[in-house]
Amino acid sequence: MAKEWILNSAMNRFQLNFKRNVGATSESIRKCSPKTLEEWREYYFKNVKTKEHIEDLGRKLYTKIAEVIQREVDDVTEQDCIDYMIQLVIDRTFDGYMTEIKTIYGQLQHLLGVNIEPAPDEWDRLFNIDFFIKVNEKYIGLQIKPVNTGIQLPEIHKEYAIQSKTHDKFTAKFGGNVFYIFSEKVNGKKEIVNTNVITEIESEMERLRRL
Repeated sequence: MAKEWILNSAMNRFQLNFKRNVGATSESIRKCSPKTLEEWREYYFKNVKTKEHIEDLGRKLYTKIAEVIQREVDDVTEQDCIDYMIQLVIDRTFDGYMTEIKTIYGQLQHLLGVNIEPAPDEWDRLFNIDFFIKVNEKYIGLQIKPVNTGIQLPEIHKEYAIQSKTHDKFTAKFGGNVFYIFSEKVNGKKEIVNTNVITEIESEMERLRRL
């Protein structure tokens, strides 16, 4: 199994299985319509690529593994592995998280038709908000939460209960309420889960305009 993984990874990396090297295999086997493996083998070597050509690709694959990949493996240190794991778990997870938040941020601006601004660090620490909307001299707080439905939502509701006091302080100081926006991947795209929050924010904006 490990050997097959190495062979497959190297073959794909160096594109030895690409159409330019092995021909249009899917199209060719349909044209052949073989009843047996031997029938397909004979057709391929006669009409697509020769056996000598495929054997040569095998030799190239061995060279890539024995010389290129082996040399790269020899250069890998324990610290490289430690650094990679930290980058994968911490850095890349954070980058993905921030990309998701920015995606939802853009959707919110489009749906609400207003300017949404990142919260100052002080507001983030004191009031637990990510963004805000200014209405006259009042402010609405927003907190964006990427979630996995049924797994993370219960934890976020607990968090909301804990943070409610800081949100109350925000409302007391700046006049507007704080809203949670939950996001989730739907058909490969990040979308707002609790879409009803849009109407709630619009109502809050209208309330503040009347003050």
